[in-house]
Amino acid sequence: MKITTDKIDVNCPEPDIYNRLLSLDNKHILELGCGSAAITRNIASTGKNRNITALEIDEKAHDKNCQITDLPNVTFMLSGAQKIPLEDESVDVVFLFKSLHHVPLDLMKNAMLEISRVLKKTALVYISEPVFDGDFNEILRLFHDEQIVREAAFDTIKESVSEGLFNLVEEVFFNSPVTFENFSEFENNIINVTHSSHKLDQVLFDQVKQRFEQHMGVDGAQFLMPIRVDLLQKPG
Repeated sequence: MKITTDKIDVNCPEPDIYNRLLSLDNKHILELGCGSAAITRNIASTGKNRNITALEIDEKAHDKNCQITDLPNVTFMLSGAQKIPLEDESVDVVFLFKSLHHVPLDLMKNAMLEISRVLKKTALVYISEPVFDGDFNEILRLFHDEQIVREAAFDTIKESVSEGLFNLVEEVFFNSPVTFENFSEFENNIINVTHSSHKLDQVLFDQVKQRFEQHMGVDGAQFLMPIRVDLLQKPG
């Protein structure tokens, strides 16, 4: 297992990756850290007979998700990965989309134990984590440097494999396209997210805006975010 790679040749939306790696129809799917439920919606509205439990620990995001009325196969719950309110061996697939590094450092191992507990034997867990590299990361780290927590997330995954909690099925690296129409969208969706408190003084705010606007073009600001996916399997 490796936290990064020198060259990434695949550029694609994340659904291309998880749809290649996983069979999701007729499954009970658990998503940990569903955020605004954008990926939740993609999974729930494609395929057939997909029963999804989507957890989010941020109360503001969860309250908004609970107002969604057109996803009858999704159950939204307020909880974190370190304490999953589901029965033992009740889940077929677990997803963590860029969320493991948001789990408190001292609770990451608990999160992996909880994932193992709720997964059925030989079932799969898909963990995607941003690689600490790229133009988008260089802007983000000006006000929110995630190097330590991302390294901790990787170490936790690697430890869960070395200790036999999970088997590594496949490790995949790809670039995920990220587009912002303008800086206001970046400010609303990244700086002002409710799950984190980013307090930028005017000098830093101006610096972030200047760096962002260097990437603005006729189609907005476009980035390629490098992502690592670890597909793990619970032993039988």
